[in-house]
Amino acid sequence: MKRILVMGISAGAGKSTFARKLGDLLQINVHHLDTLFWKPGWKESSVDEFRSSLEEIVTSPTWIIEGNYSNTYDIRATHADTIIYLEVPRLVCLYRVLKRWLTHLGQTRPDMAEGCKEKMELSFLKFIWTTYYPRKEKMYKRFEQFQLTGQNKTVIKLKNKAQIHDFLHELERKHTIL
Repeated sequence: MKRILVMGISAGAGKSTFARKLGDLLQINVHHLDTLFWKPGWKESSVDEFRSSLEEIVTSPTWIIEGNYSNTYDIRATHADTIIYLEVPRLVCLYRVLKRWLTHLGQTRPDMAEGCKEKMELSFLKFIWTTYYPRKEKMYKRFEQFQLTGQNKTVIKLKNKAQIHDFLHELERKHTIL
């Protein structure tokens, strides 16, 4: 695992937290897509700017890129050797998004671009609720494509808090032995 994508079923899946812990364990720099996409005051980067910044990162020998953003999936997936996919239940995602909002109210999260104070909109909660299952289907089709096209990628699916914890614990154990 040297070039790792951390993706999730939805916002609130735990991608940022997981990626930080993974980066600490493996001593690999973590890049949060939200910090690359958003500019201060919640201004969006252009698609060209966003893609260009990712194209720079993926040329490095090691990286962890955390986030979903379909419009740059091709860049990340082409260069990744490992994809870790977090698929926690939909209600857990909603709970975590609301908890994150309350925890960081009026502040900028560490995995967010500077000047983007935490906010909550009903449309965002609705997005999480309505896109959960279509996104799940889309991700499984993407993973199937790796097998069908013979791409040598490791796909790790973690579906709950216990699996996520066990994965990180086992990785830490292996690194302690080495």
